[in-house]
Amino acid sequence: MKLFVDSGSVKDIEALASLGIVDGVTTNPSLLAKEGGDYRAILKRICEIVQGPVSGEVVATSAAGMIREGRDLAAIDPHIVVKVPFTREGLKACRTLSSEGTRVNVTLIFSAPQAWLAAKVGATYVSPFVGRLDDVGAAGMGLIQEIVDLFDHAGYGTEVLVASVRGPLHVIEAGRMGADVVTCPPAVVEQLFKHPLTDIGLERFLKDWEKAQAVKA
Repeated sequence: MKLFVDSGSVKDIEALASLGIVDGVTTNPSLLAKEGGDYRAILKRICEIVQGPVSGEVVATSAAGMIREGRDLAAIDPHIVVKVPFTREGLKACRTLSSEGTRVNVTLIFSAPQAWLAAKVGATYVSPFVGRLDDVGAAGMGLIQEIVDLFDHAGYGTEVLVASVRGPLHVIEAGRMGADVVTCPPAVVEQLFKHPLTDIGLERFLKDWEKAQAVKA
C-alpha cells in the first residue's frame, strides 16, 4: 500500500519525503491557501520533492470549468493528478480529462456505487472519506472493503485511495483490506512512528550504554 501525505506544506512534505516513505501527495485549495503564495509554484515544488503523484484540486463546479482548470493544473508538471468532486459534472470532467491522458482523482466518495461510477469514466483514483463517515455513525472502513471487493471482481484498474484518515488504525485496516493508497495528514504520519515500548527500550539501551562507558573510564 502506498503512502501519500495530505498537505500543502512544502516544509512538512520535505521532512517526510527525506525519510523515503512518501509515495505521493494530496492537496486541496484550503491546504494550499494555508501555505500562502502562488499555488502553481507550490504544486510544482511539491512535485519536484516527491517525484510521485500530486493531486491538485479544481474549484469550478461545471464540467467545462473543471476541464479547463484540470488542463491548467496538468500543465504544471507531469506528476500532477487532477482532483475533481464526485458530482454529475465531475464525472463528465473526469471522462474528458482521462480520455486525454490526464490522471484524475475523484474525491468526496461516500458509497460503493459512487466509486463504481467514477471508475467507469476512467478515474485513476477514487477517494472515499472514511473519517467523515465515522463522524456520522457510519462504518467508514466498511466502505473501503466494499469498494476493494467491487473493483477486484469488476476488474477495474482504478486505485482505492483512502482519505479523511484520523489515525494509525485507519491506516492498518486499509492495508489489510487491500486498499491501494492511504493519504494521511503529517500529524497522522507522525503517529505511525510512535509506540511507548520503543521509547522505553531506547531509553534503557542508552542508560545501559552510559553505564558501560562509565565503567571503562
